[in-house]
Amino acid sequence: MGLLDPAFSAPAAPAPAGAARDLAYGAYERGDYRAAMAEAKKRVDANPRDAAALTLIGRLYLEGAGVKRDMKTAMSWFQRGAEAGGAEAAYLYGVASLEGIDIPKDHARARAYLEKAGAQEHAAALHLLGELALENEGKDPDFAKAMGYFKRASAAGDPDADYAIGVLYKTGKGVEKDDRQAAEWFKRAADAGLAPAMVEYAIMQFNGTGVERDKTGAVDLLRKAALKGNPVAQNRLAHLYAEGLGVEVDLKAAREWRDKAKASGLNDPSLDFLSNAPAPQPAKK
Repeated sequence: MGLLDPAFSAPAAPAPAGAARDLAYGAYERGDYRAAMAEAKKRVDANPRDAAALTLIGRLYLEGAGVKRDMKTAMSWFQRGAEAGGAEAAYLYGVASLEGIDIPKDHARARAYLEKAGAQEHAAALHLLGELALENEGKDPDFAKAMGYFKRASAAGDPDADYAIGVLYKTGKGVEKDDRQAAEWFKRAADAGLAPAMVEYAIMQFNGTGVERDKTGAVDLLRKAALKGNPVAQNRLAHLYAEGLGVEVDLKAAREWRDKAKASGLNDPSLDFLSNAPAPQPAKK
């Protein structure tokens, strides 16, 4: 499992309840970014430690929403927001420190800010701390610490953490290998729409590993993941259609899914025979 993509282009986290959900966030949600900036700056003028307003200003610079996109300025606002106690700001500044996004890379600083966010049960920060525990600065992975972070992230609603826990149970790393537990965690993440978890759960469903065998359900789930653009799901579907496993043989569909997977960078020589396979003939009337 690699580190999370910083996901800086993702939508802003929902504004906290109460005072933070005011004119500034309302304007942001409506797409009136100039008004959002003006209202957020009013709030900061009134209270320089208004973490929600500081974070919102950083987000506007990050997205180039109503202002020229300026990552360096965004990071400055996120740092201020983090120091004022903002979990989202701490997470974003922590990721920037980890990846060296317009500030120097600094793992110690990254961990400190991620832990600030994690202390407030920020789901993505907890997940990333779990990933860092697995990397463990090049030493042996700290599976126990990683599992602790992942379970907290899961409780905070992060399907990526559910998937990570499933992987640990599937591989028996840091915990006793348990296919039933792996399937349960993969299903949780799959139900939340996470494509890699859909693939893992579908494979377990297809084979009856850790869960009742259901080939039809597995194919349907693989198709959903494939339609999301997951190349592994596309490749698996190509095999199923080519070999008639759980579905009727359909070489045209197999070629289509093979080509989609290949376009995403997953080249599977075992499917090359499809290029020379006969095209399906129309049924005789």
